[in-house]
Amino acid sequence: VTRDLETFLAIEIFEMNAKPTSTRRETFLKKRQTRMQLNLESAREAIGKIEHGCEIFGLTKGNFSYVSILEELLNQTGQADVIIATWTAGGADIQKAKEFIKNKKIRNLRFLVDQSFRTRAGGEYCQLLVKTFGKDAVRFQRSHCKFSLITNDEWNLVLRTSMNLNENNRIENYEISDDKNFSNFLMQLTEEIFDQKHEYTEEDFKKLGEQQNQTPFDKLRGWA
Repeated sequence: VTRDLETFLAIEIFEMNAKPTSTRRETFLKKRQTRMQLNLESAREAIGKIEHGCEIFGLTKGNFSYVSILEELLNQTGQADVIIATWTAGGADIQKAKEFIKNKKIRNLRFLVDQSFRTRAGGEYCQLLVKTFGKDAVRFQRSHCKFSLITNDEWNLVLRTSMNLNENNRIENYEISDDKNFSNFLMQLTEEIFDQKHEYTEEDFKKLGEQQNQTPFDKLRGWA
């Protein structure tokens, strides 16, 4: 993949109640690396060594999963706090995430999951998720986001992917950035949702984004 412009303006946009919010990130092309080796068998081979300020975009055809990427990133960052946003999750991947805590790869883990996950497949996997990590570690919203934040004193990794937290035997994409402002931007959304102490309601969705925290991205928040 090649680009002729000296800089690439990445715009991450999500819409809430028809009011878009975005953060603009200027990325020098020399930092963006692409991975289109679809036959690589492991996340380690595909990602390679991460560096501060890295921008990595890659494709896989199901040879490794969302949780495999998380594991490789944690192997390189050391112990970190992690946010996982996913539309759904599989039992094996939930258990793998539990191992990350047991092995002290993850210090604190929280999940943002679509509200329909509570009733999908009879609610079996939702019950497993809540039982494994506790209800305070899980929030439900009307959400199709798939991203992770991996942060500690050294790293501010943002993983965006088309994958859910389950087996993905199809072509999927992933993108990894080490960017503190970008991480803070998504953390703002996460904290706003986790501030909801009650069960998810449609009214929560309608009100999402009404808070004003005077962050560097307030001027870009089209929902306010």
